This record gives sequence, C-alpha cells and structure tokens, in this order.
Amino acid sequence: MRQILLINPNSSVATTEMMVSIAASCAAGGVRVVGATAQRSPQMITTVAALAASAAEVVEIGVADHKNYAGIIVSAYGDPGLGALRDKVMLPVVGICEASMIVAAAGGRRFGVATVTPELAGSIEDRARELDLHHLYSGIRLTPGDPLELVRDPARLEQELIVSVRACLEQDGAEAVIIGGGPLGQVATAIQPLFDQPIIAPIPAATRQLLGLLKTSGD
Repeated sequence: MRQILLINPNSSVATTEMMVSIAASCAAGGVRVVGATAQRSPQMITTVAALAASAAEVVEIGVADHKNYAGIIVSAYGDPGLGALRDKVMLPVVGICEASMIVAAAGGRRFGVATVTPELAGSIEDRARELDLHHLYSGIRLTPGDPLELVRDPARLEQELIVSVRACLEQDGAEAVIIGGGPLGQVATAIQPLFDQPIIAPIPAATRQLLGLLKTSGD
C-alpha cells in the first residue's frame, strides 16, 4: 500500500488527526494517509512571523520521512516550506493553498478566500500573485473577532464563515470561494453543500492534486 505524508505545520495533534481524516476520505483504495505534527509552532498559525518560522520544520519533517512515502501534503494555508521541500525530495509535494487556488481558478473563474486570520491576508494575496492567479483573485473576507476563540466554537465558526463566503460571492464578484485554512478543514466540508457556487475545501483539493500526480507518475 502506498503512503502519503500530510504535514501539519500547526502544533496540534487533534488538528492533524482531523486533516488526515479528510485527506483519507478523498484517497483512493490502496493509499494510506499518515500525519506528522510540527512541534515548534503554535497550535494554530495566525501571524506572518509564525507562518515563516514554521517553514524550516516542515522541510525537516519532509526530508526525514520522505523515503517512506509516495508524496507529501503541506497542510497550512500559506504553504510554508513548500518550495524548499520540493527542491530537497524527489517525489511530488503539494500545498493546500496552491492546490485550492488552482482548483478555484479553473476555467478562468474569479475566486475569493473566506478565512479567520486577518494577519495572514497579505500572505494569501502573495500566494495568488506567486501562482500568477492574482488577476482572478477577488479578495479576502475575514470573520470578526479573535481567530483562536472562534475555532473553539464550531457552530459560530461555521456561521461566520458562511457570512464571509456570501460577501465574497455577492459583494466581490467571486465565482468560487476557498475556505482558507488547514484547521478550518472540517467546517469547509460542512459549508460546501450550502451554496450553488463552488466552495473549495483546501485539503481535498490538495489530496486530489497529489493523487493525480501519483497516477501520472505511475502510468
């Protein structure tokens, strides 16, 4: 059985388990998803400094374990360490931000991001620019209040994100909306059926991208 490694740059084992469960639900038979949790980051990355600092450990984890895996997912919404890890291992490596933006922008769709971390808004816009998708990026809509408090209240989190998604669609002209954040993975899958427009959950997007790369490399 082939294995893929999901690296959680946030230092929460519970969040890693949630992410692995989502990825595993998207994986075909014969593929096992294994999680690895960062130790030196906060439980939830909410600042540019923490996002940047997490990159080194992502690379360390990926390099140390890569021989046991067919591919790697970097599961934080700034793709920390993604480029450096790709340079160091000879296997497919995908990031949940990159994958979700590619899916959201498919066919030239305008896309927005709904999320909880205001301090990372600039980093998210930078990723759209780096991927040459900035011309399709309609902007970000943020939930109010402290993100750490919000994620501790799943019902409120879902309601606030629904409001942000609607703002992306109705006020910004987005044709697809990404729920931007690895720790938001569970609520992202819950929100998807509530809208007629595409609501992109980043972890499934990255898992499917990686499985596609593995299929191509195996053909």
